Amino acid sequence: MEQDIFLKFDEAIQKLEKNLPNEMPSGCAEATMKNILNILGMEETLIDNIMIPLSGGFGGYKSEEGRFGPCGAVVGGCGAVGLILAGKEKMDQSKVLPAYLKSAQFAKEFEKEFGSIVCPNLSGYDFSDPNNIMKYMEEGVWGKKCYKYVLWAIDNIRKLMRKELKKNW
Repeated sequence: MEQDIFLKFDEAIQKLEKNLPNEMPSGCAEATMKNILNILGMEETLIDNIMIPLSGGFGGYKSEEGRFGPCGAVVGGCGAVGLILAGKEKMDQSKVLPAYLKSAQFAKEFEKEFGSIVCPNLSGYDFSDPNNIMKYMEEGVWGKKCYKYVLWAIDNIRKLMRKELKKNW
């Protein structure tokens, strides 16, 4: 009999709480999506490659007005919403609006929990300056702070998508 999907989330989160602070992933968007894919039994290198540049607030994006991109854990969580809603098939039109609504709800809950969804506000680093990326890594901010956003995202995607996980996975 297949292992219950929620038990898989519990086991993965428990393992990640121990290991994730010490593993420097290629980015928080990739770490969020990769771990959700692993829980669902789908490892996809192509998706990892897509998610990596979305970390660090869309790769350190900073607009001319000084606005930054979102935390990669939020981006990865929103991507997981679409994956979970569609199951193993291409998403049909009837699921597009629910995907938008669930993603917005996820981002709102993330912001409520952490006070922002913006990467520099959460990490304390403006990644539009490559020197700050080096400082972030040297100071071990991933293992002190950012991995917690990924853990929260994985756990809360499970809670938000409970019905869809039961149905599609």
